[in-house]
Amino acid sequence: MKFLVDFFPIVLFFAAYQAWDIYVATAVAIGASLLQVGWQWYRHGKVDRMQWITLGLLVVFGGLTLILHDPVFIKWKPTIVNWLFAVAFLATAFVGEKSLLERMMGSAVTMPPEAWRRLNWAWVAFFVALGALNLYVAFSYSEDVWVKFKLFGMMGLTLLFVFAQAPYLAKHMPPDEPAKEEP
Repeated sequence: MKFLVDFFPIVLFFAAYQAWDIYVATAVAIGASLLQVGWQWYRHGKVDRMQWITLGLLVVFGGLTLILHDPVFIKWKPTIVNWLFAVAFLATAFVGEKSLLERMMGSAVTMPPEAWRRLNWAWVAFFVALGALNLYVAFSYSEDVWVKFKLFGMMGLTLLFVFAQAPYLAKHMPPDEPAKEEP
């Protein structure tokens, strides 16, 4: 559910772009992200660090897009966010006992440390590639194609990547123990 909530500003950005233009869409995305972070703070009393960083980047890059009336800044924002995710995952490969992925999913999934490391490296590669792909689409195709890619392409690729990990996770998880019968 959180994954879908994270896409709320992107969906509103897309809808505003379809109705108006990139500048209205950018303003709507900034407003939606502010509301999202505010709601998160109100409901839970805290906001994830990456959500703050994403909001900050949106305000900076979106603000530059609006002030300078140049969409190049908002087109760079998804790449910067994805590359920051890659750096965060990469850093935990060298700092601490557990990777970021294991810290996030370790309570729900039991796997050997080497399996966590490989999966963490896969996420690093995914975020680097997704950031590069965003730049390719943003600067090789029309703005309209990029906006559609930003919503459908990036979300679709992320979902595909997540689902593609299921066999890997299943392979490395210990088998369930048979349920004990009550006398």
